[in-house]
Amino acid sequence: MTVTIYDVAREANVSMATVSRVVNGNPNVKPTTRKKVLATIERLGYRPNAVARGLASKKTTTVGAIIPDISSIFFAELARGIEDIATMYKYNIILSNSDQNKDKELQLINTMLEKQVDGIIFMGGNITQEHIHQFSTASVPVVLAATYDGTEATPSVNIDYEVAAYEAAKNLIDKGNKRLAFINGNEEETINQLKYQGYLRALKEASIEPVADYVVSGDYTYESGIKAVEQFMSLAQKPTAVFAASDAIALGAIHGAQDLGYRVPEDLEVFGFDNTKLANMVRPTLSTVVQPMYDIGAVAMRLLTKYMNKEEVEEKKVVLPHRLVERNSTK
Repeated sequence: MTVTIYDVAREANVSMATVSRVVNGNPNVKPTTRKKVLATIERLGYRPNAVARGLASKKTTTVGAIIPDISSIFFAELARGIEDIATMYKYNIILSNSDQNKDKELQLINTMLEKQVDGIIFMGGNITQEHIHQFSTASVPVVLAATYDGTEATPSVNIDYEVAAYEAAKNLIDKGNKRLAFINGNEEETINQLKYQGYLRALKEASIEPVADYVVSGDYTYESGIKAVEQFMSLAQKPTAVFAASDAIALGAIHGAQDLGYRVPEDLEVFGFDNTKLANMVRPTLSTVVQPMYDIGAVAMRLLTKYMNKEEVEEKKVVLPHRLVERNSTK
């Protein structure tokens, strides 16, 4: 069984970013940590350059990465994971922004293929039959990162979004919140549908009847969080807690509530999703679902190297672990 960077990180009890820095000779690693990681690499027999050494000379050693918005903290962290593993395996990255526009996404896939990339990592929103057709007919392997294909036809790396959302909603319900609101992203995207299903499952399990006015869908922006909270707080029966589908939405919810004179978490508890750097920057600090963005990017890139090098792939649908972190935006 092939040892992966994920195995090394787990065994050494460090992040994948740390393992990457050690392998790439980055000096910004504590000597004790470097020694521990190198010992783990030696013990597990990890060989990071095996793929690079076996590449056929006709390969371009270039990978295309299609990302909705590189300025987003979420996608920037994913891109860093991709880049670090690509560097480890001696690949160059062509990075393109799709603006989560379907026509642009399909065009970029063709552009990447014209540039003769050896593989493509795709991050998007709603995977359509047109996407799936392009992926399946592409001359090179394609791996999805933090992107869900309901048909499971395309290799992917994600977390279990339904379970993560269920656990976040249940956390708020267990704190005594019977009036729980949910601010979602684009409801047409499969990942957001899964988050909504998790929210509904938590309500059903607690015998709480869903309230249509407590659910708002839009996008992942800060502004959508402000707007949603303004709607919620104008209701006669105001929610006591809000679960947001992203940290940016959650920040908007916190600031929107504060602008209206409500206290967080005393008057309104707020729970986010992603655990971006924003979660520790807002006051009160944000309770959130920890989605390992860097790891998703890194594992997606490693999975792609396996396909490009025709290595054996035991599981093409990789589901990484998530967890909840409670901070000061909840009681």
